[in-house]
Amino acid sequence: MTPRSIKIALFMIIATVPFLFVVVPISAFLIMSFWQMDGAQIVREFSVSNYVDFFTNDSYLRTFLNTLWLCSRVTAVGILIGYPIAWFIWKREKRAGSLLLLLFAMPLFMSYIVKIYTMRSILGLNGFLNKILVGVGILDTPSLVFLYNQTAILITMSVVFLPFAILPIYLSLDRIPQSLLHASADLGASSGVTFRHVVIPLSLPGTVAGALFVFILALGDFITPQMVGGPSGFTIGRVIWSQFGLAYNWPFGAAMGAVLFLLALLLIVAAAFAASRQKV
Repeated sequence: MTPRSIKIALFMIIATVPFLFVVVPISAFLIMSFWQMDGAQIVREFSVSNYVDFFTNDSYLRTFLNTLWLCSRVTAVGILIGYPIAWFIWKREKRAGSLLLLLFAMPLFMSYIVKIYTMRSILGLNGFLNKILVGVGILDTPSLVFLYNQTAILITMSVVFLPFAILPIYLSLDRIPQSLLHASADLGASSGVTFRHVVIPLSLPGTVAGALFVFILALGDFITPQMVGGPSGFTIGRVIWSQFGLAYNWPFGAAMGAVLFLLALLLIVAAAFAASRQKV
């Protein structure tokens, strides 16, 4: 065998795993979205009725738009909190910065369910947050305002997905050459001017990547709305879960999942295009 044929064979072997476990399931998912339900049976005939039903049903469309608004707020909170944290870690000495980064990355190694239950214990009627607010006199009695509503979902998602915003931002900050910062200071720029004209533009790719991580993860999350949202915590992810579970309407659930997949793909492509334009 020639070296070229060996490289092709190795590539085919390596590409087999993502093809079987990523491309094939997604393709099957998209194909199923064009099928229909006849009673309890799946009819394998091509139809766009699932997509028509989704975009013409006010209830589903309102839930979808509300979910987008919720995910946008979660993303905004993640960036507004995550950027200062990443910047603070970046400005520390190497050893202290590494320890702080490890501290903020530790939740990624924890079970997702454990994190949700932890947030429930914090936001609940007898939780840590209520006890603090009652203790300082802001509330007279414990309140359920922090649980079983959209606010609870917003807070929980923002906390759970915060590491996904911090890490890309920190990595982009860490790649900024110190020589550029020194050159800016030598030219008389203040720390604020350097931050605005040097640090922020150069860390923008990591900021965008962090925003994409948080938005896409929040978009498909159905466990958090179910566990802390209560009756008012319906998101499109929870609706999709109900189609596959309770309603047993897999084609319709696949169609809604395909909409989320295409939206996420569109956001990634748009971000990549914007990044390529910025480099040019």
